[in-house]
Parts: sequence; C-alpha cells; structure tokens
Amino acid sequence: MTVRIGVIGTGAIGRDHARRINQVLAGGRIVALSDVNGASAEAVKADIAPDARIYATGEELIAASDVDAVLVTSWGTTHEQYVLGAIAAGKPCFCEKPLATTAEGARRIVDAEVAHGKRLVQVGFMRRYDEGYVALKKAIETQTGAPIMVHAAHRNPTVPERYITPMAVHDTLIHEIDVFRWLLNDDYVSARVLFPRKAVRSHGKLRDPQVVVLETRNGVLIDVEIFVNCHYGYDIQCEIVGEDGTARLPEPMAVPMRLGAKLQNEILYDWKDRFIGAYDVELQDFLKAAAQGTAVGPTSWDGYVAAITSDACVKAQDLAGDAVAIDLAERPGLYA
Repeated sequence: MTVRIGVIGTGAIGRDHARRINQVLAGGRIVALSDVNGASAEAVKADIAPDARIYATGEELIAASDVDAVLVTSWGTTHEQYVLGAIAAGKPCFCEKPLATTAEGARRIVDAEVAHGKRLVQVGFMRRYDEGYVALKKAIETQTGAPIMVHAAHRNPTVPERYITPMAVHDTLIHEIDVFRWLLNDDYVSARVLFPRKAVRSHGKLRDPQVVVLETRNGVLIDVEIFVNCHYGYDIQCEIVGEDGTARLPEPMAVPMRLGAKLQNEILYDWKDRFIGAYDVELQDFLKAAAQGTAVGPTSWDGYVAAITSDACVKAQDLAGDAVAIDLAERPGLYA
C-alpha cells in the first residue's frame, strides 16, 4: 500500500521530509500541501511533488478524502490544532517537535488520542533512530551495568540574535530530554540549571553556556552542557557511566587525516548532516505504521513529558541552582 501523505508546513524541514518521502523512501507519496506562505507550497509542488494539490488551510488538507496520513511541520504554535484535527479525522500524524508549545496543549493531545483508543501520533524525536544512539542503548542494556551517571553536551557553532535563554531548553535541550528517558528507560524527578561565565560570543538576551542537571526516579544524575555559540562546530556528546563500565556515543563517521603536521578528524557544522540518516529511518517507520492506520516510535506521551520537563528546566534557570520538582501524572495504558 502506498500511503498518501499531506504536508502542513513546507518550510525547510517540511520540504526536506517531502523530498525524503517522494525520492528516497518506499511506501509513501505526497498528494497534498499547505502553508501560510503559498509561494513555499508552490515551490515544493514544482520541485518535489508535481501531482500534489495545494490547500488553503491545514484543516482542509486533513479533511481531504485522498489524504491517508498527515505530516505536521509548520510553526510550533500551530502543531496542537493540526494534530488534534488529524486525531479527530482518525488519520496517522507525524508531528515535528514540539508536540505543542505548552504542557497543557500536549496533554490535550494525549487525552484526545486516549479517547480515540489507538495510537495515531508519532513525534519527531529523531535521535532514537540514530545508529550511534541505538548502539549506545544496546551497550547500556547488555554491557555497562545499571546506569549511575550521564555526562553530555549539545554544542552549536552559533545562533541568531533572536535566540534567547529559554530557547536553550525548548529548542536545543529538548532532544536530550527525550533521548535520555529512552536510553535509561527512566523518568525525571527534578531539574537544576547552573551558569558558568558567559561566553564572549553570546548576546544580551542569552546566557550561554548553561549546564542542566536532571535526576531520575532511579537516582541517575545527568549533567548536560548546552553551548550554542561554541564556534567550532556542531558537536553532540554523551557518556553513560554504569556499574560495570562506561559507554560513549560514537563520533560521526569521518576520515582521520595526518595533514600539515597534525592528526585531525573533521567535525560537522550543520545539524542536518549529523542526523540525516536518522530522519530517513524515522520517516520510513512512520510510513510502515501509517499503512496499517496507526503510529509507532516516540508517542504523544513522550511529547507531553518533554514539555513538562522543559517547563521545569526553564523555571530552574531563574533559581540560581535550586532544584525544581518534575511531577508527572500516571502514564495512560495506551502508552505502556
């Protein structure tokens, strides 16, 4: 079965996913497009999906009889309304993060999906599909023993002036928040944020870098450095310290060189290059499940927990290192 896909939001990530589905992956075809910027939708139609129909609104696209499943890649503030619309229509939906811009909005999606009685939503936490993280999870489960600590870093070369302190959590740390829960099979109970000396490449509305400390129900301590103006490249690091040994996230494939009296490895500069393979795998996963009328992978509950945890981290940014409790409701049986 070829799943007929409608894409809501044809900016950078929406365009890339449309290309991926029509030109790289099997089992899907883009038949519908919608964007508040009509020219953007027209460009994707011309370049990638010439047979697609363009709809004036996301709601009209969701309601279209020839759309089997929906990709929500629009502005984050619109995600909730479109995901809820897809659930109401009974159509599988892939939603890029965030699931919703508030914890309350994410909870409304959870409640709607539970009421529907079947999983329909996959959230775009692509790190769970990265080969390195998959290998790291296997090492934790089979070799290192029970985790005790996690040391991690998320470094970007630079960010624009509009990027402010809370975005280090909502836009950057959000991926670590999800992938650590998945790696450890554990939930968070508290968050703290510490600030070292401000980097000279930061600006007036951004305190950079910062260190987030998370504690889990099983007593694992996680420290994550967020440094979004590191200058030298896009660098994701993660080390698990277990009872019997340690395991480190593999570096991306690179050719070691002896050149100019130096031994060196290239470091990536663009986040899209770092996780391009993971995007392919996660969308293929979505297409396979959508063909059966359902969804797999990161759930609406995962999106909700990420929102609750993010809110706690942002609150902790103003508390000079004091801990903020992370209280979760009982997980619905649909997501067991």
